[in-house]
Amino acid sequence: MELHGYFRSSASYRVRIALNLKGLSYDYHPVNLLKGEQVEARYRSLNPQGLVPALIESGHVFTQSLAILEWLDEQHPEPALLPHDALGRARIRALAYNVACDIQPVQNLRVLKYIQSELGASDEQKVEWIRHWITGGFQALETQLDGQGGTFAGGDTPGLFECCLIPQIYNAERFGVSLDAFPRIAAIAKACAELPAFEQARPENQPDSTV
Repeated sequence: MELHGYFRSSASYRVRIALNLKGLSYDYHPVNLLKGEQVEARYRSLNPQGLVPALIESGHVFTQSLAILEWLDEQHPEPALLPHDALGRARIRALAYNVACDIQPVQNLRVLKYIQSELGASDEQKVEWIRHWITGGFQALETQLDGQGGTFAGGDTPGLFECCLIPQIYNAERFGVSLDAFPRIAAIAKACAELPAFEQARPENQPDSTV
């Protein structure tokens, strides 16, 4: 497998966690988003959207992190990223989509660049924008997680939701959003931090890290 990504990309981070959880090895190919390598013709030949990550296996190119995670789960079923029952799968998908479809996209680098270059937002306003959307999203997640048993959202093993949550927590910490008001989220984060699959996937542990 080849993974084309960027060390701080939340979407790339999700896929790294999933690959590690499943014990799958891969070659890593950095794509420097700050230098615009994602929009160069060479990378767009893999992903016409100009977004990371892109995963390649057996000549097939897979894009969109959630699609990649579900493909990995279908091709390499154990350990599973989703529960085996339909109700459980729907619940975990809803939690994961809260992060990947609602919280994270408005903090995407291209969105942040646009609100500054085209709408004139200052650095302070950019940070406030980020904090606003993370906080609101985490408030909803905390409510959805309340009363759920098990160490992780789906029980005693991490899965699709944790692959999405941990990169978002990394962003929250970067921009000064405390987890003090979100004890259930904080507990899941603490449990994940104790697992090698999550530690190895952290941005600062990637070859292209500048942290």
